[in-house]
Amino acid sequence: QVQLVESGGGSVQAGGSLRLSCAASGYANRSISMGWFRQAPGKARQMVARFRRDGTTYVDNSVKGRFTISRDNAKNTLFLQMSSLELEDTAIYYCAADDYTGRFPAYWGQGTQVTVSS
Repeated sequence: QVQLVESGGGSVQAGGSLRLSCAASGYANRSISMGWFRQAPGKARQMVARFRRDGTTYVDNSVKGRFTISRDNAKNTLFLQMSSLELEDTAIYYCAADDYTGRFPAYWGQGTQVTVSS
């Protein structure tokens, strides 16, 4: 069973930066696809960025150039560096991972709140 624990959310003024972290465990050293989703109040959950199993990445157009996804394989940790934050980035951010069949997302973290104010 994969477990994901996010950290790093908080409140920041528009134009500021935050870095989210997601520590993963329980995937028995198999290759893993991990990513970040977010859900704003009253809106559907959307994928923000993702590392596929082959190491390639996806970054949503709404955050491209402002958000960077990275990972530390030795520490089994995924990061999301968020810069030039906008009011519209306010949401709960969730870390997600695939399962052994490759189904993504299959596992979720508990979520971390990011609030951007003017």
